[in-house]
Amino acid sequence: MSARAGIVVTGTEVLNGEIADQNGPWVAARLLERSVDVAHTTICGDRPADMTAQLRFLADHGVDLIVTTGGLGPTADDLTVATVADFCDRPLHTDAALLDEIAAIIRGWGRYPDELPASVTASIAKQALVPDGAQPISPTGTAPGLAIPAADGRPAILILPGPPRELQGMWPDALTAAPIAAVLARADDLEHQRMRAFGLSEADLAHTLQRAELTLARFSTLEVTTCIRGGELDISTRFPRAEEHTYLELKQLLQQAHPREVFSPDGTTLDDLLAEALAGTTIATAESCTGGMVAARLTNRPGSSSYVLGGIVSYANSVKTGVLGVPAALIDELGAVSEPVAAAMADGARRVTGADIAVSTSGIAGPGGAVAGKPVGTVCFGLAMAGRETTTVTRRFPGDRALVRTLSTTFALHLVRQALAAA
Repeated sequence: MSARAGIVVTGTEVLNGEIADQNGPWVAARLLERSVDVAHTTICGDRPADMTAQLRFLADHGVDLIVTTGGLGPTADDLTVATVADFCDRPLHTDAALLDEIAAIIRGWGRYPDELPASVTASIAKQALVPDGAQPISPTGTAPGLAIPAADGRPAILILPGPPRELQGMWPDALTAAPIAAVLARADDLEHQRMRAFGLSEADLAHTLQRAELTLARFSTLEVTTCIRGGELDISTRFPRAEEHTYLELKQLLQQAHPREVFSPDGTTLDDLLAEALAGTTIATAESCTGGMVAARLTNRPGSSSYVLGGIVSYANSVKTGVLGVPAALIDELGAVSEPVAAAMADGARRVTGADIAVSTSGIAGPGGAVAGKPVGTVCFGLAMAGRETTTVTRRFPGDRALVRTLSTTFALHLVRQALAAA
């Protein structure tokens, strides 16, 4: 890699887990799109000494660019600019144009028809402080960004606000700032491709990749990483564009070794594949343990009303019988978590809604509810489709309640995908 970056996410509330970090992953993904490798992402509280330690750590590891997020507001604990300026040995000065720009933004709110209060002017003055030699980036809220050029063995530093909306809105202008553009110009021309698999273990994939390493002459030019996310296995590969033929060889090898499991050779998401496959077909859901999560996934995109007719959350047995028409005797005999009940739920969802296809879930998400022969994590699925016999399957998923429900949702959607592919 000819360009490497480090990210420093600041904020005691992020460090303490009160707020989940959205900025680090987002910035890392955007840098990767520009062929910049992210070597480290760190999180520190609103303490100058801790932030300075993170900056020094990244600089000592030879990164070309440091991106900081957060700590640019008007309050006393917003210390990023002053801390970075001190780290870079660059005195702060007031940028008059920036001062006027921030003041104009605040006046535009219409809250202060007359003179701005002293407290507001003081906060504006704080946010208009710029390290010598830094290039300001116009604010998308009230806090400007700053781009500081590399100098004296220190990397270029890009200072961005903490609110994700402001950071993301500022990103295009940040990339064109001269100190940042200079780093991007040194980045290799890299390609990033992704494949997605379902039902493929990391151990089996590792075995296949070992075989690829032995059979592909230039396998070492590929950087392959894997991640299990929501029950699916993401296979992410980075490589110089000149090595595209090597990646295509790997792609072919993986598809040949795991033809059923690799459901997305080009990285298209399951949700996108389902939206395409459901064109001209209607679907409904009948859910117990997943509590509407399958329907939520199906409807989480514009245009889903053209194929999703509805869903029934039949958590209580009385709803299974009264709405979906599941025979009460069936539940009494076999229990709600059984394949015959799952089949009846799917059939009932089709009958009630008139959908072409329906999928059902009934399981034990835990932590309680286990019975003999049906431990926590046991989930039964039903799939009813016009012109076909209703099918069922049972799986046992690991993890806590949230994970069991998430994995069940993914599994149900893959049942639909497989059924549509076979139609």
